[in-house]
Parts: sequence; structure tokens; C-alpha cells
Amino acid sequence: MITSSTVVNSVVEKLRTALARGEWRSGEMLPGQRELAEKLGISRPSLREAIIVLETLGLVRTMPSKGVVVLQANPSSTQSQEHAVADASLEDILQLRYTLEPFIVGLVAQSISSKEVGQLRLTLMDMREALEANDSEAGVNAYIAFHEELFNLTSNPIFQSVVQQTSNALKQSAQVLRNSPEHLAERLEENEAVVRAIRAKNSALASAEMRRHILREGRRSGIELNIPDDKLGG
Repeated sequence: MITSSTVVNSVVEKLRTALARGEWRSGEMLPGQRELAEKLGISRPSLREAIIVLETLGLVRTMPSKGVVVLQANPSSTQSQEHAVADASLEDILQLRYTLEPFIVGLVAQSISSKEVGQLRLTLMDMREALEANDSEAGVNAYIAFHEELFNLTSNPIFQSVVQQTSNALKQSAQVLRNSPEHLAERLEENEAVVRAIRAKNSALASAEMRRHILREGRRSGIELNIPDDKLGG
């Protein structure tokens, strides 16, 4: 069964592609909701949700009594985001992760299926096998795969766009992970604590364990994140 969020994500991508092609230019109005919904073969409620996502991304704006106006048809936006990530420091990346990942795992803990929990545990097994084989490259790859799986489990269509930047940032910091293979056991233990909380559907604990993990990642790299609500040291 296709979920509402899946439909919305698909519509968002279709509209972003159309904007990038120049089908509608900056300052132009999108077709009316009925016409556009029929053209895309979707319901009007799904279209309205997709428009909200596009507004959040800064691509369109709903004008009362007028319709939806295109603010920017920017095919290079993804490229600009990638450049921004490439220019980020490790502290910048950790701050981004601290802001998003605890909230994401809290959402995931509320709705995750037993099959999805099983997949997360399999990825942690890959980390453990890499640790036992003293294979730091495989350990880093499994670590990144684990966090990307968490990102992909959120069904919020707005997060689906935002977490891509987090995933790119995580990959950007991969060299730091490779330079400290001695910490793989600690990373595995901390991620196992996250999964235990998710499996118990304890959102608050899952979020707390992820915050603790990211703070410790910073300390392993000599970075004390300046987090106003940091009560999870240690």
C-alpha cells in the first residue's frame, strides 16, 4: 500500500524536476490545484501537502486568493548544498547532527516495525564483525550505513529533504572516523544503546542516547560542542 508520505515525496520530486526544467519560471503561477492534481494523477490533499514542502524549501509561495507563485526554479540548489557541506568544519557537522539526529530517532522509535529494527541490528552486526576483524574501513562504512538507515526511516516528507544534507555531512566527516579506528568499539556500544531504546519504543531515551553519542563523538575529536541544554555529559 502506498502511504500518503510516499505519494507526497513523489509529487515533490516531480514538481522540483519540472521547476528545474523551466516548465514554470520564477514569478509565474502554478496551474490551479484541480488542473495540477489531474495532470499529476493525485488527490488535491496530497498536492496541498507537496506544496507545503515546496514552500518550506523556499521554491514557491501560496498567495491568498491568487494561487501558488514560483519563487525560484533553481536546478543548482543541490549543488549549492553540497558545496556548503564541503566547506563545513567537523564542529559544524556535529552541530547539524546534534540538532537533527536525536529528533529523528525519537520519531523513528514511535513507528518502527520489527523488520526495520532487525535491519538496524544487522548493520550493527556488520560493525561488530569489522571490529573483530580489525577492519577499520568496513567499520566506518557500517557506521555510516547505520545512521543513513535511521535517516531513511523517517516518513516526514520535509525531513526527507533535510536529512540528505545530514547524510552528506556524515560522509564528509568519514575521514575523521577512519583516523580514529580505536574508537569503533565505543561507537558500536553507543549505537547499540540507541537501538535498544528504539526497540523499546522509548522515544525520549532514544533521543537522549543519540545526543550522548554525538557529544562523545565531538570529545573523541577534541571538540566540546557548545550546546545550551547539554545535561548528558559523561
